[in-house]
Amino acid sequence: MDFQLTPEEEAFRDEVRAFLDENLPEGAPRTAELLANWTKKVREKRWVGFNWPKEVTGGGGSVMEQVILKEEMAKRKAPALGTCFMGLAWVGPGIIKYGTEEQKQKYIPDILDGKYQWCTGYSEPDSGSDLASLKCKAVRDGDHYVVNGQKIWTSIAMWSKMMILLVRTQFDVETKHDGITCLLVEMDSPGLEVRPIKNMSGGAMFAEVFFTDVRVPVENRLGPEGGGWDVTVSALASERSSIAEVYGLQRKLEELRQLARETVRAGRRASEIPSIRRRLARADVKIEAMRLNGQRFLTKQLKGEELGSETSINKLTRAELEVELGELGMEILGSRAPLMNCEDAPEGGKWAQFALNWPEVVIGGGTPNIQKNIIAERILGLPKD
Repeated sequence: MDFQLTPEEEAFRDEVRAFLDENLPEGAPRTAELLANWTKKVREKRWVGFNWPKEVTGGGGSVMEQVILKEEMAKRKAPALGTCFMGLAWVGPGIIKYGTEEQKQKYIPDILDGKYQWCTGYSEPDSGSDLASLKCKAVRDGDHYVVNGQKIWTSIAMWSKMMILLVRTQFDVETKHDGITCLLVEMDSPGLEVRPIKNMSGGAMFAEVFFTDVRVPVENRLGPEGGGWDVTVSALASERSSIAEVYGLQRKLEELRQLARETVRAGRRASEIPSIRRRLARADVKIEAMRLNGQRFLTKQLKGEELGSETSINKLTRAELEVELGELGMEILGSRAPLMNCEDAPEGGKWAQFALNWPEVVIGGGTPNIQKNIIAERILGLPKD
């Protein structure tokens, strides 16, 4: 694919760079005032939800313009384009594709404005990797669904106002992917309980969510009854199609190179130790492979083709890198690596924390084993697991 930019695309890149020079000066402290002003201005330019249709107050930008925007933002380590992460990543695209006009008018502006957070009610204690086997059920009762069951590993449920929830509305179905319905649920609904789950580093990004006779209006159903699986597949494909995370990994790798140059072990710099140099080089190769694979996704998008199972390759690679880079940081630091929350902790315990926080990225959106099964079955044509 020829990625030569058109004059219009080059002009857009210049516009983005000029905006960054004006609103994110080199070395300027990221104060609360700067971040608030940033959020207001990028929303005014319709760069939040940049590729969403203009009819829903999105930017209406092209695929290539979106790539340019994300590249320039990543290079300058700019704040996020919008603050409602899950709403922008997959809830919003799901509502745009499957929602009613009333749902679009009610939820899309708030997602773009970052008025509150969304969480995702997918995984269950016995239905994580095999999501289609979920048992949380909803029974139709007039103009409501009555929901009973449990979800687990629900990110930021404690701070969310809304949840996109998968429930089973039919049990007598031909395949387990049938009979699943998607609902948009208010987190303060009577009968809904959230219990935070502490992680290895002492934080709590995940939670268990319990539903006891929670009543959800039928008008909050997203897509047809029994059609929730299609909504979910479309949403997750939207999540995995982005290549912007490559730039984040490149920045993290550069931080590790700098750490290796500054850390002295057994009388020599860690950057001179062969085992560490090899691991840095392997990570560099993986990140470049991930970038090139992302170019394949971009080529398909520019041709108007849907992204499919091949996006699992980058999801798997990202998960592996998240663990490997954390372990590499610990190896570079040596015996001081595990220190956290104390004066002697290197860089305030940043690398120990990073090494412990991998589950949020690795598990979210499908575990590595699931990604391997998808690649094996749907890309390589191997027998089902």
